[in-house]
Amino acid sequence: MSVTKHLPLQKAIIVPHEAISVFDMFKIGVGPSSSHTLGPWRAAQMFVDSLKKDGTLQQVTALKVLLYGSLAKTGKGHGTDIAVQLGLCGEDPVTFPVDEIVSRISSIANNKKLRLYHSCEIDFNPASDIVFLMKESLPYHPNALTFQAEFNNGDKNTSTYYSVGGGFVEQEGEERLHKTSIQLPFPINNASDLLHWCIKTGFSIYEVVMENENVWRSEEATRSGLLDIYQVMRECIFMGCRHEGILPGGLFVKRRAAELNKKLLSGKEYNDFESWKYAIRSGGNEFKYTLDWVSCFALAVNEQNASFGRVVTAPTNGAAGVIPAVLMYYVIFCNGDSPDAIIQFLLTASEIGSIFKKGATISAAMGGCQAEIGVSSAMAAGALTEAMGGTQKQSLMAAEITMEHHLGLTCDPIAGLVQIPCIERNTMGAIKAITASQLALQSVPDFAKVSLDAVVKTMWETAKDMNQKYKETAEGGLAVNIPLGLSEC
Repeated sequence: MSVTKHLPLQKAIIVPHEAISVFDMFKIGVGPSSSHTLGPWRAAQMFVDSLKKDGTLQQVTALKVLLYGSLAKTGKGHGTDIAVQLGLCGEDPVTFPVDEIVSRISSIANNKKLRLYHSCEIDFNPASDIVFLMKESLPYHPNALTFQAEFNNGDKNTSTYYSVGGGFVEQEGEERLHKTSIQLPFPINNASDLLHWCIKTGFSIYEVVMENENVWRSEEATRSGLLDIYQVMRECIFMGCRHEGILPGGLFVKRRAAELNKKLLSGKEYNDFESWKYAIRSGGNEFKYTLDWVSCFALAVNEQNASFGRVVTAPTNGAAGVIPAVLMYYVIFCNGDSPDAIIQFLLTASEIGSIFKKGATISAAMGGCQAEIGVSSAMAAGALTEAMGGTQKQSLMAAEITMEHHLGLTCDPIAGLVQIPCIERNTMGAIKAITASQLALQSVPDFAKVSLDAVVKTMWETAKDMNQKYKETAEGGLAVNIPLGLSEC
């Protein structure tokens, strides 16, 4: 797939805009939460990296981590304390072996020692040096954390970071540029801008996105990176469909994907992903059968996510199962099994997600679950529609339909865990995406009464009006109405 040669000659147009890459929307990391796990992990990395750069890392004698707002209230369930410790150690969530997480964290707790950036060992007791400030919140964003380092000369360094959703991190004190100095050939702030460029050039959505990606890297590098993203998604599904047992956290939630996988295969054997895919496809295309598989794919991803498995933020970890489930549906049941088809799907999905991030939020702590499951479902719907031959307008219509029917969705995780209702919500989001896509493909967008930009604006207004207890605090909804006894697990 190469679109560069089709690019028409045009004068550079300087338009203030926020440049968001496909690899900003899709990040490889560790579950269970992009804003509560991946973001704090990255913030901790950023902090120790700053110490290393200014030459003070070896002088650190003590360190405290303060967690505010939503990070404090649901941080235990989302492993924020675990993520921070690994980040301070200089580990990378993309490559760190997930099966070593428990042993590493246990070692820190038992020895009360932490090795900053693999080099400087300090006394550190997670039980007292990571402080959960349940009743304090910083004004800029509910997901805030502060690192307080003391040095051997008596000086101190206090740095605050905000995990703003989807693994994006901002540091307090730095100029927060909502616009960027990077000038894209097709600057996009909203859906109207995207449609404008599609009409002007005749490009599909994914072609516009690829042209913009070429500013950051070669097309070959973008293609390779997207196939790596797909590889992680499919491995997550495949592993989740084979792992049985109870999810960690103390709720004793039973994994369901593996059992459903066995039931649907009805004894068919497989040795690897390719033979598994063939076994699924051989079962036919009957509606109930495909519906069950879409649910199975989504369950598999989010059960892995809840178990500190490796996932792709899409655009968040809590909603990580929607896009892989719809993409796998496209690959297996809709002739989408080719590198070009997969790359095009992901490019289109990412642009729709970036429109929501620019115009509203992808953080449940800011907007409830409409910002996570709702956005991921809209991304999947738009991508599937274009992949199935829909027009650019139909693709945007599918995204609009999806979010219109996620407006007001609350984030009310029981015990602050990404298990109930989060895992099942991913199955619902995937099915809604497919339904919206089908509806858009059978519709004439010119007659639609609601635009994607209108629904993004409405989503943001709804988010601001939503009661705080429904924004990933575990203080409302199902989180307080399901009396489940918890124990350490």
